Amino acid sequence: MKTVRVILWAAVVVMAGVLGWLTYSVTQSDQKIAEAPFGVPFQLVDQNGQPITEQAFRGKPTALFFGFTHCPEVCPTTLFELDGWLKQVDPDAKGLQAYFVTVDPDRDTPELLGRYISNVTDRITGIAGDPAKIAEVVKGFRVYAKKIPLDEAQPDGDYTMDHTASVFLLDAEGRFKGTIAYGENPDTAVKKLENLMKG
Repeated sequence: MKTVRVILWAAVVVMAGVLGWLTYSVTQSDQKIAEAPFGVPFQLVDQNGQPITEQAFRGKPTALFFGFTHCPEVCPTTLFELDGWLKQVDPDAKGLQAYFVTVDPDRDTPELLGRYISNVTDRITGIAGDPAKIAEVVKGFRVYAKKIPLDEAQPDGDYTMDHTASVFLLDAEGRFKGTIAYGENPDTAVKKLENLMKG
């Protein structure tokens, strides 16, 4: 009986050690993720046709939005609201930057994206590029985007895009700091951007 107790206690000690190690490993992993820049490296083009990489999201806090130019409501509303918040929080455009990445690269050329955005704001820069590369960025930034045919009988015809509608907030090192949800209370959104600027 004594031998059985010793074996059981030894097993408990071993299990406690294993659980402790697993907890430490998970904690360290979560900390590394929190300290690492959000998303993935990329090589795309901005709305002026100039090369742009993930390094654009460094140096200043960034508001990052994924959308498309044929979007009927969410994207134009977000562009308009984000422009107003940026002007309120950072009127001199020195502390915050913002980007709009298309999730519809088949239709959204850099030129079209530039015209679309410039009709609303000069504070947000569009990003477009090769569809395969855009797909990698969408996946790497954990964004949902799916092509939805407007007529199910014609799946290769006209379509819209279902996509994540939140604005991602990144610090000056490109690390994820939160989101502004679509339809967020304007005062809350402004406060989030102010906190992002403060670091």
